Amino acid sequence: MDWPVGGSVWLGGPVPAPPCGAASVDRHTGRVATLGTTVTARESEVLALLGEQLTNAQIAEALSISVRTVESHVAALLRKHQMPDRRSLARLVAGAGGAPAHGSLPTPATAFLGRVTERTALAEALAGHRLVTAVGPGGVGKTRLAISVAADLAEQRPDGAWFVDLVRLTDPAAVIAAVAEAVGAPERLVASPEAALVASLARRDGVLVLDNCEHLFDAVRECVDLVVSGCPRVTVLATSRTRLMLPYERVYAVPGLSVTEDGGDAVALFMARAGEAAGGATAPDKRRAAALCRELDGMALAIELAASRYPTLGLDGLEAGMRERLRFLTVGGGNAADRHRALRDTIGWSHDLLTPANQALLRGVAVFASWFDVAAVHAVATPARSQADVADGLSRLADNSLLIVDCGDPTRYRLLETIRQYAAERLEANGEQEAVRDRHEQWCRAEMVALGAARPGPGWCARFDRVADDVRAALLWSAADDRLHSRAAALASDFADVLFLRGRPTEAQLRYEQAAALAPSSVDRIRFLRLAGGAAASRYAGNDTLRLLRAAADAALEIGDRAGATGDLAWMSIYLDRQPGIMAEARPGEAAVLREDAGRVSDESVRSAAAIATARAWSTDYRDPRALDLAHRAVQLAGDAGDGALECAALDYVCTVHQDADQPREAGSVIERRLQLIRALPTGAGTGFEVVDTLQMACDIQITLGDLAASGEYADLLAGLPFFRDEHLGIVRRMIVDALAGRFDEVIRNAERFRIGWESGGRQAAAGLAKGAYAAAMVHGMLGDDEQRALWRQITLDLGVTAERLDGVATGWAPTFDALLALHQGAPDAALGRLSAGLDDPQVWMCPAIDWRPWFAALRMEAAALAHHDDALTGIDRARHASRDNPVASTLIERATAIAAGDLSGVESLAATFATLGCPYQEARTRSLARMSPHDDLL
Repeated sequence: MDWPVGGSVWLGGPVPAPPCGAASVDRHTGRVATLGTTVTARESEVLALLGEQLTNAQIAEALSISVRTVESHVAALLRKHQMPDRRSLARLVAGAGGAPAHGSLPTPATAFLGRVTERTALAEALAGHRLVTAVGPGGVGKTRLAISVAADLAEQRPDGAWFVDLVRLTDPAAVIAAVAEAVGAPERLVASPEAALVASLARRDGVLVLDNCEHLFDAVRECVDLVVSGCPRVTVLATSRTRLMLPYERVYAVPGLSVTEDGGDAVALFMARAGEAAGGATAPDKRRAAALCRELDGMALAIELAASRYPTLGLDGLEAGMRERLRFLTVGGGNAADRHRALRDTIGWSHDLLTPANQALLRGVAVFASWFDVAAVHAVATPARSQADVADGLSRLADNSLLIVDCGDPTRYRLLETIRQYAAERLEANGEQEAVRDRHEQWCRAEMVALGAARPGPGWCARFDRVADDVRAALLWSAADDRLHSRAAALASDFADVLFLRGRPTEAQLRYEQAAALAPSSVDRIRFLRLAGGAAASRYAGNDTLRLLRAAADAALEIGDRAGATGDLAWMSIYLDRQPGIMAEARPGEAAVLREDAGRVSDESVRSAAAIATARAWSTDYRDPRALDLAHRAVQLAGDAGDGALECAALDYVCTVHQDADQPREAGSVIERRLQLIRALPTGAGTGFEVVDTLQMACDIQITLGDLAASGEYADLLAGLPFFRDEHLGIVRRMIVDALAGRFDEVIRNAERFRIGWESGGRQAAAGLAKGAYAAAMVHGMLGDDEQRALWRQITLDLGVTAERLDGVATGWAPTFDALLALHQGAPDAALGRLSAGLDDPQVWMCPAIDWRPWFAALRMEAAALAHHDDALTGIDRARHASRDNPVASTLIERATAIAAGDLSGVESLAATFATLGCPYQEARTRSLARMSPHDDLL
């Protein structure tokens, strides 16, 4: 299906192929290494795009292959690298560069030296405690020590180690989401970040490293409490300048590097770094180096800063300069205050040796929360300098150990937090903070606008991830300044737009709410509230949707926008009647009250009339004689009002009425109209719910119509939506289609992906997903794996379907799958037992169970024929009518008729029909049936 791009809903799109190059990922370190012949060239390409965090549909378009071929390659990569899911592959592949991916332990650019005693002590503490906090002043070496110990422990733990650098975060609300992302449990539609985090780690055994906790004290405490209480085999190693003050915390105070008469760790570090800086020139005198390190109190960062100046100053210059700068310190005092003061003065001394231009550059980059490149620095910190001059300045800062470098494409830089804080103080002291922050905010917004105008593809996700933390920081600053609220609201809204496309509707909702709170005008506030409500609906948070639409309605009434308020109230009523399952609790009678309120405030415009008409339609019983007239009137009014989303909702009701009336062909025509509408809708939170619902309905109706190819296409489009990235939600309908068609290997593969996604999301009850799980149960039964069949039956129950309902006929799909399995096992009487309901029983055949009546009717005819019932053809006309619009079911009935008549040649002739209909299982079964004796059962 071809979806237009410009401002309209798009479902994936062509993207350029990635560079070739085979790579594998070490599950503990996150390092990528050449594999040679262990992966194919195509797998290498798929792996590279996984690192870009693309969906399978986007990878398929990039490589001009089918989605199912991509799934096969992903399955092979998971097997070869022993990864639990594709998110793990993507996360670890992304960590191949100098900047670590979320979750993987970073690979330092220089070797870790010494600290044998400290490493042993910290490892012993971790062996006996669930939480150990390595405390000490900035620059003492807490992070390097923690990484070193975690790397050693990772080799002993089944799930290795995860690393979360919290220094990049400025918003405490982002802590749990950042940790969840790092451990492979990113935001999910049907689970909170807290639930996803605990669910992901509940059965895992590894070390979680939380680095730089001190500025997010309360949020980190909450996160650690969640992990320690809910994940019994996870050990937490935190680094902080202060302890976390949790009752089960073991504190390890990180000392400065040792200095002894014959050297020690501090001297070894100085000698190594000085030698590297000097390119192997004559080594410094150890005795004098020891004296210098002692004056620096063994502070690792201070020693590295001093060593970086050795090639230009030599020991004489270092001794003179450092002693002048540090003359007021008590040598060897050894306490934290002395160490901190020693470090700050060392940074100040190193700063003073820079040229004025590079001092300004250091101050300017202090506004960046995370990694930055030359182009970003040129736009934000030093717009008056050329990019070439900026690049030269950054390299000189890096040469002097003031920046960390990631030599990727592009080369990126980052300040250590201690140095960033010093630079930020200098920025404020020089009166430059406001101007630089202003340019930083403008740069962030330009990045968001550019991303919002583009479509996710190679590099899009990575580009967003690189700037997201800076956007959060810019929002924190601008929202705190009353003078900047208008700009902050615009940035929050632009950020929310891109967050939604990135598959993060929860934060998108929160950012729209932030924009609403900051908006200077009521009109903007109302618009942001509605977008927040749309984001909430897209993640099935019905109560939030109602709360936000109520706020929008109240605000609209305050400014006299009666049509807007009417629409908000009507939409609340529509959600309650149309999607009661997304509400946290039952709300009887509320929809009727809302419709009355909508009628009372209406201005009687076409816009108001359309909203009220759609709400009234959804409040009407499907079998009410007036239902279709009410629905068509709502569709007409919504079209006249030019409200595509409302028209789509009204058409959804028309479709449901046709389904309930056993008119699948008419329902299919309505779905085509809905598909045309969503193609023209703007992409975003305001339309996401309608897009997803339309594709889900399209998939389901095509199953009713027996067009498995079309159903599979819609299932793939659904799974490929950039804002619908929960794998287990996106692939569940593909599992059903493939189960009915007989592509059992694909069902098994996708079922495992479904299970992993569902479990890592907190095993949320979602009855709408149950039929996919039960399709997997049927397939395992057909493959003779009763243990797995029992497992998937239990998953079906855990998804919220009661045993009574599952074993009854009311769902439509449960008896259909059971009958298919019974017939496969040569038990037609058992199949008949599951297909006992009359085809005209109104208590059974109501929406949505009626969608399965064609399959139900056809299988009952086959079961009767194979059971050699004398009245096998009784009711054949009724069955044919029930299956009239479903060519697969109709062919099953023709096969049953031939079996009952003993016409095995007629049976054989239908194999080609099944092949044409895309049903390889029924094609093979037909040939098998044609070979049996007229009085034999199929075994």
